[in-house]
Amino acid sequence: MSYCVNCGVELDSTASFCPLCRTPVRNPGQPVDRDSPAPFPTELGKVSLASQRAAAVLISAMLGSVALCSALLNLVLLAKHIWSLYVIGAAAMLWVFIVPPLLWRKLPLPAITLLDSGAIGLYVLLIAWELDGLDWYVHLALPAVVLLGLLLLAQVLLFRKGRRSILATIAVVIASAAIFVVGLELLGDLYFHAAWGPSWSLVVLIIAGAMEIPLMVVRWVPDLRKEVRRRFHM
Repeated sequence: MSYCVNCGVELDSTASFCPLCRTPVRNPGQPVDRDSPAPFPTELGKVSLASQRAAAVLISAMLGSVALCSALLNLVLLAKHIWSLYVIGAAAMLWVFIVPPLLWRKLPLPAITLLDSGAIGLYVLLIAWELDGLDWYVHLALPAVVLLGLLLLAQVLLFRKGRRSILATIAVVIASAAIFVVGLELLGDLYFHAAWGPSWSLVVLIIAGAMEIPLMVVRWVPDLRKEVRRRFHM
């Protein structure tokens, strides 16, 4: 029985090098056994990737089955409330999230973002229609979904122009979240009170600003940036 002189891992008698650290094995008292089969493959193999189309068909069948079963169950129970619409809408929204990127791998990321935002908007519209709440959908939910979609689209367009650092990415995400929170309170106040009275969104905005300032300082001071990268392995 031999052990690697570098990392100490136990070596098989057929090993001519350490499988962990690749250190050559030189043991005059136990030459390498070249006749016995090796305990692990000696050649790299490639695992064939699953077909994207097959995966899309499988996911479509699963989501379709969930939607169909919920509709049948709703029908059998003779429920006055059509709760299955929520399940069907959620399945359709998940299908939009997953299947188109699988079938069309060259689909631009901005197009995927718009498609996903549209799916969320349609799902919320389904909920509003079921609850007879088209008024709050038009004046509150739809603008919130549009704002979220625009912020996500802006991030996609910003990051696709080039490689961004982790600090810049975190800063953009925090700023986008703060803008969305402020916009959400603005829409809610205009819908319920017909006037904007900022309150809790200002707290979020102040916290986001307090987080943004150190990130920007670290981002623009080379020595601090190097120290952060060294300590956090960024």
